[in-house]
Amino acid sequence: MKDSDVVSRLLESYGRSFAQDAGIRLRDTPQPLYQLLVLACLLSTRIRSSTAVAAARALNEDGLRTPRRMLASTWQQRVDALGRGGYRRYDESTATRLADGAQLLLDEWAGDLRRLRAEAGGDVPALSRLLQKVPGIGPTGADIYLREVQDLWPETAPYLDDKALQGARLLGLPDRPRRLARLAADSSSPGAVFAAALVRAALDKKVAAELLGTA
Repeated sequence: MKDSDVVSRLLESYGRSFAQDAGIRLRDTPQPLYQLLVLACLLSTRIRSSTAVAAARALNEDGLRTPRRMLASTWQQRVDALGRGGYRRYDESTATRLADGAQLLLDEWAGDLRRLRAEAGGDVPALSRLLQKVPGIGPTGADIYLREVQDLWPETAPYLDDKALQGARLLGLPDRPRRLARLAADSSSPGAVFAAALVRAALDKKVAAELLGTA
């Protein structure tokens, strides 16, 4: 099967970003950028991605969409929201980290992640390091955030982290970011959507088997 055919089938079945799954209408404005950071925090824990997405939706439904609102909520309110999303194994520690992260964002960047981006000055490794100052965001969380935000912050694109490249290898696609980016461009797919689809292939080996007809 040609690479272009594999990409077409991948996007047809799994062509959506994790932000879209969480109901985040991603724009370069403070609220959705913060919602994405919370999602990245939840996704970076050893828990099913569908559970992390459900927990992010529950937090958003409770109005905890900005650092100020997150900080104004009680610890129990955050625990309850995470629990409704099924995020029970790490709900108590995560509830604490979300408040700590909101406080840091307000202290360092007035709650606006665009200021963090400006501080990085177009340097992607610096951007990753700054994101990792936020409690609950380590290297994996920073990768998730930059993978999802790459269409808004073009200096990060193409952002295909190790997990996305793992998915590419499972699908028999080239595992060099620039070559993969060309395949995405040829398919007219946003970079974040393409990267997320590759990650889904890495997270569930049945995806590759299904797409390649080896199931």
